[in-house]
Amino acid sequence: MTDRRTDSIPALLIYTLYKAVLMPLRIFGKIGRIASEEVVLQLIKSKCVPVLLYGLEACALNKSQVASLDFVVNRFFMKLFNTNNIDTVKACQEFFSFELPSEQLAKRVVKFESKVNTV
Repeated sequence: MTDRRTDSIPALLIYTLYKAVLMPLRIFGKIGRIASEEVVLQLIKSKCVPVLLYGLEACALNKSQVASLDFVVNRFFMKLFNTNNIDTVKACQEFFSFELPSEQLAKRVVKFESKVNTV
């Protein structure tokens, strides 16, 4: 079985991370502490994470690149909940049922590869 995912991803990843960092900050800047955490996280789930993951299932990412995706989300949680403790961040992610990009990407890669292999 050949790997149909592309290896030329640095520019795509850099652009995606750039957009994924700016979008949550813009949302947070607009609504700040006015909206509840649930509302902010729903906006992040529906508007930012899809941008972060767009097209990456077709790319062969290494561990550090996938960790960079999770880093963006973890840092946003730290800002939203005003903490630097990663255990607190993990607890908040679990409480709000927020999947990390690495978990979502793994599911998307399986789905992508199954579609490609059936063609």
